[in-house]
Amino acid sequence: MAKAKENKNYKVIADNRRARFDYAIEDDLEVGIVLQGSEVKSLRENSANITECYAAVEDGELWLVNSYIAPYNRAMFPHEERRRRKLLVSRKELSKLWNETQRKGMTLVPLVLYFNDKGMAKMKIGIAKGKKNHDKRESEAKRDWGRQKQRLLKTAG
Repeated sequence: MAKAKENKNYKVIADNRRARFDYAIEDDLEVGIVLQGSEVKSLRENSANITECYAAVEDGELWLVNSYIAPYNRAMFPHEERRRRKLLVSRKELSKLWNETQRKGMTLVPLVLYFNDKGMAKMKIGIAKGKKNHDKRESEAKRDWGRQKQRLLKTAG
């Protein structure tokens, strides 16, 4: 209860649940995101989708590509829904991300888009490696076994 009271402004806008199934997340990082006014208003109404987007380091900057933020219908100056949005990281973190993505099979996957406790829009991106089909089946089998164990423990107790 105390934690919920402490972070009253924290609010998850969009969650990329598919990313944990398709990728093996090695590390994650909180980044800022550059938004226009109508985009922030639209995010406050929970109208965003980050399942089909990805992050990329281009020309020494970090960009979010193909993310969807629904248009805000009461905006005087509307925004483009699928525009490239700049992500804010320090130079040290940017060089680390660039080095990681140069390794074979590594990519930057958006995990969660949220408002932090100060009300600022933030995104958690993961440094991930794509899973093969047999890896996906293995993780699915582990998850199913975990559920079955919980059921057995619940009926035994």
